[in-house]
Amino acid sequence: MTAAPGILDTLGTYAELGKLRLSSMAIFAVVAGIYLGDRGDPEIPLIVGTAMGTLLVAMAGSASNMLMEREFDRKMERTAGRPLPSGRVTPRAALIFAITCTILGLGILLLSSNLLATACCAAIIVLYVLVYTPLKRVTSLNTLVGAVPGALPPVIGYAAAAGHLDRRAMALFLIMFFWQIPHFLAIAWRYREDYALGGMRMLPVEDAGGTSTTRQMMIYTSALVVVSLLPYGLQMSGSIYLGSAICLDLMFLVITFQAAVLRWQSAMRQTFIVSIIYLPLLLGVMILDRRLF
Repeated sequence: MTAAPGILDTLGTYAELGKLRLSSMAIFAVVAGIYLGDRGDPEIPLIVGTAMGTLLVAMAGSASNMLMEREFDRKMERTAGRPLPSGRVTPRAALIFAITCTILGLGILLLSSNLLATACCAAIIVLYVLVYTPLKRVTSLNTLVGAVPGALPPVIGYAAAAGHLDRRAMALFLIMFFWQIPHFLAIAWRYREDYALGGMRMLPVEDAGGTSTTRQMMIYTSALVVVSLLPYGLQMSGSIYLGSAICLDLMFLVITFQAAVLRWQSAMRQTFIVSIIYLPLLLGVMILDRRLF
């Protein structure tokens, strides 16, 4: 009777190590890329294989990140209970998990899609683990660097379906890239004291007054408004998407402006929540309008 709960606890611990809930968000972006890159209806094996492969690689990146930052995570209240600093997973086990997920994920991608999509996915873990993670303790520009691998999931899906990359894939990349900056800065502002204890050089840590942080949030949200209209200009979707994008953009822009002016914890939290609502709705309408257009 105790074996099943023990197995479930272990699975839950490794799901936490790979940030399963966060990594799962990449699946929606991948699937969106597949539907927008395929001229007809994509085949189920392509969708499942590409999504599963990307998910495993994303989990490998998260596990590697936790492995490299385990000593710093112990210093922060927000991360002290993670599997490695809490002692629930050993560094060796975390390394084996990360390597296994990477090999399986890239293998599944190669078998179910193509070399281009697999290469794009490999770029995620290289940039996230070997570039972004070390930069977090070097420069506040790490957020911009980290936004690059974070913007690749829809590109992977597009490459898997279309077999090539073009302006449409770039439009998806830019939407994801610019969306991440206000999304993450809202988080970093709320936890800036924790990041400071962990030695993380996030912009809100170095920007005590919040002037630079809120300016960056407004600049990148404004840029997002512009690039979110590219799918209509590139004929990826029609007027339904255009109207929906404008409404979503106005909502995001107003909330971000409010956070920039007030700089309250509650306002930053609202920005974070709205950012989570914004992206799936934008991509969802883009897919639906694409099928109707």
